[in-house]
Amino acid sequence: MGVIRLKEILLEKGISNKLLAEKVGVTPATISYINNGNQFPKEDLLVKISQALDVDIKDLFYSTKDKEPLYVMRDGKYVAIGEMNLENLK
Repeated sequence: MGVIRLKEILLEKGISNKLLAEKVGVTPATISYINNGNQFPKEDLLVKISQALDVDIKDLFYSTKDKEPLYVMRDGKYVAIGEMNLENLK
């Protein structure tokens, strides 16, 4: 898997490679190369793409870190949020 999630965002927004290419001033082939992991866009193109898609630039990338659980203090000990029994909270 590549680090750019452009293909996924285009699907979510219903935008074609051709339309995005027109908006950012590149060829549809360039967008296709990026989608397929054959080309990595330069910083200025990343900015244009994020603006054209109305997303934060960081949203163009998959996370490279495993998500760590969020912990809260409960009854004197740390408990992962997913492990809390929410029915007993008062």
